[in-house]
Amino acid sequence: MQGLCLLGWAVLLGLAGACPEACDCGEKYGFQIADCAYRDLKAVPQGFPGNVTTLSLSANRLPGLPRGAFAEVPLLQSLWLAHNEIRTVAAGALAVLGQLKSLDLSHNLISDFAWSDLHNLSALQLLKMDSNELTFIPRDAFRSLRALRSLQLNHNRLHTVAEGTFAPLTALSHLQINDNPFDCTCGIVWLKTWALATAVSIPEQDSVACTSPHVLKGTPLSRLPPLPCSAPSVQLTYQPSQDGAELRPGFVLALHCDAEGQPAPRLRWHIQTPGGTVEIASPNVGADGRPLPGAPAARGRPRFQAFANGSLLIPDFGKPEEGTYSCLAANELGSAESSVNVALATPGEGGEDALGRRFRGRVAEGRGCYTVDNEVQPSGPEDSVVIIYLSRGGSPEAAVVAGRAPGQRLPGLLLLGHSLLLLFLASL
Repeated sequence: MQGLCLLGWAVLLGLAGACPEACDCGEKYGFQIADCAYRDLKAVPQGFPGNVTTLSLSANRLPGLPRGAFAEVPLLQSLWLAHNEIRTVAAGALAVLGQLKSLDLSHNLISDFAWSDLHNLSALQLLKMDSNELTFIPRDAFRSLRALRSLQLNHNRLHTVAEGTFAPLTALSHLQINDNPFDCTCGIVWLKTWALATAVSIPEQDSVACTSPHVLKGTPLSRLPPLPCSAPSVQLTYQPSQDGAELRPGFVLALHCDAEGQPAPRLRWHIQTPGGTVEIASPNVGADGRPLPGAPAARGRPRFQAFANGSLLIPDFGKPEEGTYSCLAANELGSAESSVNVALATPGEGGEDALGRRFRGRVAEGRGCYTVDNEVQPSGPEDSVVIIYLSRGGSPEAAVVAGRAPGQRLPGLLLLGHSLLLLFLASL
């Protein structure tokens, strides 16, 4: 037993005395320090004592920080990595440093950073990332840094900062974001409002300025004039006024998403059918209905054709295409959504849509198609059963696109077909 104890002490003394050849290790002011600065290092050395609390690797030639680079020194409280050639910080490189209080990554070339590693660094008080090549910060990057007091992001390539990015930093007293090429669009207005109201010290505010658009170039964010900004609004439009029209071959459904907002919202369609979910970034076809370059490959024309003007065309509409069609619009200020439930009715007393929603009303035959009398009522207070009108002529593309500039409203929905079925639309 005594021999084992002596062996244990020998191991501990060996760990305490270990130090990479290129570094100097020792104790100063009660801290275990490893000094590896100015050593022309191209990789993080191995063999540090496990009790090191301060590590300096500044002014070397490190090209990146791989996963597990600091696994030997989990007790680090200060890590200095300034003035290297670091371009990438891999996921897991910093995550093990749960006791870290000071991190200096300034004056590098970092463009690829594992932001999720910061979620483990809840003790961090100082974070220096200035003078790098950062172009983007995730909204939740600092969600765990409630002890952070000083954050330096100046002299990077940030074009914008998402609203709420600094909200978790309840202890923050010093923030540097000057000398970034900010795009002064609607998405940056919140930062002006926050910077003017916060108690956080933001030095060099005249250098927190716009780079674009050209008319605002050089304008400090604090003096940014009012911009015409609005969150998206969206509406799916239709005109159920011709339920007795004759059917024609080529059964086609057309929906139109009318979206407004400043800046102009981006459109996306979410389609839930019995066969699964389809996500479409609009547009995926040109005005002729053919797939755009870069759109997902399809044989012939796509099953769902999303046009730049907000229209969605579904050729050969049938039972497999029943379901919920949602249009989503988003810009820098928010998002909006509108949905409709589409189902094919069969002759008889009422029916049930693809999602099991019941509707009722007498269905009567007339002139080669099925119509519904004026007594149709929704099955629930939130349902609105609507008959879609049928067109007597014209090609599907012409009906949706011809004579309409992007952004114009479609007066209603279009149906062409040989099927003797009536299409119902239930607004959600």
